[in-house]
Amino acid sequence: MRDASTHLPRTIALLEQGRHSILHPGAQLYVSLHGEQIADAALGEARPGVPMQPETLTLWLSAGKPITAVAIAQLVERGRLTFDDLVGRHLPEFAQHGKGEITIRHLLTHTAGFRDADKFAENLAWEEMIARICATPLEAGWQPGAKAGYSTLSSWFILGELIRRVDGRDPGRYVREDIFEPLGMSHSWMGIPDERSGGYGERMAMMHYSGRTEFRVHPFWNAAEDFAACRPGSGVRGPIRELGKFYESLLAGVGAPNSGSARAESEMGVTKALLKPSTLHELITRQRTGMFDHTFQHALDFGLGFLVNSNRCGAETVPYGYGRHASDATFGHSGSQSSCAFADPEHQLVVAWHCNGQPGEPRHQKRAREINSLIYEELGLG
Repeated sequence: MRDASTHLPRTIALLEQGRHSILHPGAQLYVSLHGEQIADAALGEARPGVPMQPETLTLWLSAGKPITAVAIAQLVERGRLTFDDLVGRHLPEFAQHGKGEITIRHLLTHTAGFRDADKFAENLAWEEMIARICATPLEAGWQPGAKAGYSTLSSWFILGELIRRVDGRDPGRYVREDIFEPLGMSHSWMGIPDERSGGYGERMAMMHYSGRTEFRVHPFWNAAEDFAACRPGSGVRGPIRELGKFYESLLAGVGAPNSGSARAESEMGVTKALLKPSTLHELITRQRTGMFDHTFQHALDFGLGFLVNSNRCGAETVPYGYGRHASDATFGHSGSQSSCAFADPEHQLVVAWHCNGQPGEPRHQKRAREINSLIYEELGLG
């Protein structure tokens, strides 16, 4: 487990306790502070009888959403899109049934308002999924941008289709070539090609439902056909240490507090800046502040594709937060009842963790709040 047991013994003990409490069979934890790796740990089982390792590929679910957001931002920098483009400009069939005024910014801030499309089965073929989403009407009484409601899947498929239409590559190939490979995220994928997935074998962790007395394997996410599926809002897989590397690259672009300029890429070993500092700033700062989210039933702050620390909305009640001690500028995203990744510019801290058990929202929210808070406390940042 590297040095996690030295620097974060209580956090590791908390994750171990979660195994015995039937919260998760296994877990991965990656932490860096000021560019120095503090933890690259794994514990428990990736699948029955197979130990979880730091190099095990885990399913990040919605913790992968910011990768799609960064891809869109890269296309903005290249002049192919703007955040305020109407989606229908690039995808004309989307504009039907009242959705003509929805912009890319609305998709990224979860203020678009066609959440009925989130109910479609995840295993639909890409073309059918896009057609069904485009045919879904705007929610009654919804004014895009004036009302908020988190989109689990549908907005992100549309963002993926925008990548495909303006760039020519499918989103899985795009993020592999323009994000993962430049950062050395060699085992991260938004859809693993068949010729590669077989080679991973037991390195592929299973996702489980966590009951009070037993774990149940998820019926779809662990199937071979899902490994290859491209889901821009929920389907990225890789070792959690590589998601940490993604956030280290972003933190390098943010710059140290009050520095007035981006930190040198070499300071954190970043091989290539993903975005210009001005573009990154727009993604990770509040574009939506204090709005009540009608999906989460709680006020939340969002950047563009990133969930910004929303403790100001209730540190003990905010869903998918970053713990009690995160600074106001902390940005990141979490995966449904399973994972969390974020960067805290004030403390120059990166945290990424995954638990391969979904225990229900109340138990997960408590687990996440305690993990994130304890990391800060053990590092003397609390």
